[in-house]
Amino acid sequence: QVQLVESGGGLVQAGDSLRLSCAASARTFSSYVMGWFRQAPGKEREFVATINWSGSRTYYADSVKGRFTISRDNVKNTVYLQMNSLKPEDMAVYYCAARFDYSGSYSYIENEYRYWGQGTQVTVSS
Repeated sequence: QVQLVESGGGLVQAGDSLRLSCAASARTFSSYVMGWFRQAPGKEREFVATINWSGSRTYYADSVKGRFTISRDNVKNTVYLQMNSLKPEDMAVYYCAARFDYSGSYSYIENEYRYWGQGTQVTVSS
């Protein structure tokens, strides 16, 4: 069982930056692919970013490419999402997710992730 706890959300203005963190309880955190997803009010949850077990491979949704950066610290059992140049359309509840996979690949498919955090709210005012 893996527990994920997100933090770092808040209220910012358009153009500002935020860094989200997701702390994992997994003893073998480095064996997990990690992903960030988000859900805006009235919308389906959508993929944001993913990173493989070593951090050597990342993949982003087109809507955040060039503005968001996913990274991980396998010593601290934490994955991060650095969000720059935030836009009102980035406003959502952000979830981190974990998938046991040390093959070197990543995943942008929501239902491939078994473990989910409770989410952290990001609000962007225009």
